[in-house]
Amino acid sequence: MTTFVTVVDTGGFSAAARKLDVSTSVVSRIVTELEQHLGVGLLTRTTRLVRLTEAGSSYLEDCRRILGEIDNAERSAAGTRAAPRGQLNVTAPVLFGREYVMPIALDYLARYPEVDLNCWFVDRVINMIDEGVDVAVRIGELPDSSLQATRVGQVRRIVCASPAYLDRHGVPRVPDDLADHVAILLNSVSVASEWRFNTRQEPIIAIMRPRLTTTTNDSAIAAAVAGFGLTRVLSYQVANQLRDGTLKIVLADFEPPALPVNVVHREGRYATHKVRAFLDLAIDTLRADSRLG
Repeated sequence: MTTFVTVVDTGGFSAAARKLDVSTSVVSRIVTELEQHLGVGLLTRTTRLVRLTEAGSSYLEDCRRILGEIDNAERSAAGTRAAPRGQLNVTAPVLFGREYVMPIALDYLARYPEVDLNCWFVDRVINMIDEGVDVAVRIGELPDSSLQATRVGQVRRIVCASPAYLDRHGVPRVPDDLADHVAILLNSVSVASEWRFNTRQEPIIAIMRPRLTTTTNDSAIAAAVAGFGLTRVLSYQVANQLRDGTLKIVLADFEPPALPVNVVHREGRYATHKVRAFLDLAIDTLRADSRLG
């Protein structure tokens, strides 16, 4: 079971062999014997990748549960001498990872020297099962799934600009005022892009025609701080700039509802010691952060 789970988590037989410190042929033989014993195929193998079959996906979750129970049993038998160990994979959006998760990661590594931590900070939703991720931070409403989620805060979608820009161009009071302002947009796929706002009657859609479009949040934020124009981001992404006054929020009365921030994992109550220790630290730390209130 451990070999099978390692193949899935690492994405292939060679990577699993390196992690388990055995030959690739040994890993392949173990998985093949497991499939023969069960009478079903667990993995579809190609020259480029390994994918779970339908039976393999179901069996994987059972393996994680059973291995988690074994880990918990060993931990219970060892008492206070047991410590988290192994490799832990964590993911979060790029800026959230840098500003919020990395301090937690460093604290975790200092507490548990037998754990190696792999942080995937990317602005896409990673499939936790397919890519072997143990813990993820998700921003926004979650789809129904078998994953376990704990809410740790919320963030707002805000429009902001530098004080210098607002002094030169004025402060927009209603969304219609945006027609007279310079917009900085993130990864727009067309010449015009929509900013949606809330009112008591009905939503307002402002069609923005940017003078600057960029593919990264930090570059859009940097341009706004430099006084080039208005940009729209999530509040956590500019918490430091709002605190030091280099950016100011406008149109706060028209913001859409706040988005939840959740810490997500896949092992439920059978989470291994290393996962549970990270979850406890991350949940407590993020809930105490006033920037996510």
